[in-house]
Amino acid sequence: MKKTNWVELIQFWMTAAVILMLTAGSVYGAEEKTYEALKLFADVLEELENNYVDEVKPEELVRNAIMGMVGNLDPHSSFMPPDAFEDLQDDTKGEFSGIGIVITMKDGILTVVSPIEGTPAYEAGITAGDIIVKIDDVSTKDIAMWESVKKMRGPRYEQVTITIIREGAPAPLVFTLKRDMIPMTSVRSAIPAPGFGYLRITNFRMNTLDDVVEQLSELEKQENGLKGLIIDLRDNPGGLLDQAIRISDLFIDKGIIVSIKGRIKKNNQEFKAHPNFPERNYPIVTLINGGSASASEIVAGALKDNSRSLILGTTSFGKGSVQTVRPLNKDGFGLKYTIARYYTPSGHSIQAKGIQPDIRVEPGTVEQAPKDDSAFDLILKEKDLKNSLKPEEEAKNKKKTQKDAEIEKLNKDIQVKRALDILISYGVFSKINGTN
Repeated sequence: MKKTNWVELIQFWMTAAVILMLTAGSVYGAEEKTYEALKLFADVLEELENNYVDEVKPEELVRNAIMGMVGNLDPHSSFMPPDAFEDLQDDTKGEFSGIGIVITMKDGILTVVSPIEGTPAYEAGITAGDIIVKIDDVSTKDIAMWESVKKMRGPRYEQVTITIIREGAPAPLVFTLKRDMIPMTSVRSAIPAPGFGYLRITNFRMNTLDDVVEQLSELEKQENGLKGLIIDLRDNPGGLLDQAIRISDLFIDKGIIVSIKGRIKKNNQEFKAHPNFPERNYPIVTLINGGSASASEIVAGALKDNSRSLILGTTSFGKGSVQTVRPLNKDGFGLKYTIARYYTPSGHSIQAKGIQPDIRVEPGTVEQAPKDDSAFDLILKEKDLKNSLKPEEEAKNKKKTQKDAEIEKLNKDIQVKRALDILISYGVFSKINGTN
């Protein structure tokens, strides 16, 4: 192919576009500006082909230009080569090996949205808001999102080193992580106290709704049903929109769940709740934090605005935009771009604002009060007496299971503990007021 062929091809399509505009009687305004911009692009391409110090591949110049064009729209829009487009499908469908973090470009800086629970990044202590400045000693300045994802993924058990800047840390933090398979399980549950349930949703994948329904059914089998539920969406980076909507619908019988509004009318949608059988009338406290993004913010916003749940924790991430993904050609290129914004049932956009908690509680653990030996006589209890009979449950010499250890961990989590206290208090006051 001759060097001028690419330029001639662009000029051909420009001429065809002008003819179509003339036929339609509209050659001025926006169309004329588009034509002038395309002409400028063709001129630059021709100049570089003919005179750049090294020989250039025009198809690479065009692709890089497209990447720049799309990447400058917003942090969530991107033009993806085949391998990056394939990786995008893996995020919600199949397994992949990596370190387990969700990232975004925030003001051109590679930033952690949240670590995925149970992954190398999560276990190492990487947190939402961390800024990744290097991957294997390669700077992330001006790196494309798909490139950074590709660098952090790789064969299982192979190591990757990332350097992070964290607010409040006096120096950069270096993490050497061993890649592992990223877990597809997104839901788990526990019973932190008799009659009360804990439902943890780590992300929204293709089977998340089925897992939520299954776990809920188990929790609701308790004697006298559920008295209250804690839904934990902390560090949940989001995922599939339809899963978030259908999970919200499990707890809301009527009203709007979320609305989507874009520049083009066909992208406008409104999703409404439907009556549930069985009804779920128990009180709910939903936990969120700065790592709760996108689909998890839709759930939290729907439950909050429909007065179905109290929201506890810290302000969520604030990703309130909707993306669509389009395959472009047989070579496997893809285009992801923003088409609309999310709006909560009350009509508020969460973009760059996030969901505000009803009760703000910072993360932490419940510390055991120190024992004052000098005052032992003031706090002496029956259980402290020599040869005192043990409680019945201890007398049964029940072994501590992994489930017990998980519940113990939950009860030391300040935010979970506060949520449980609220639910228990609600039940007590309901009885006092005769509403139960």
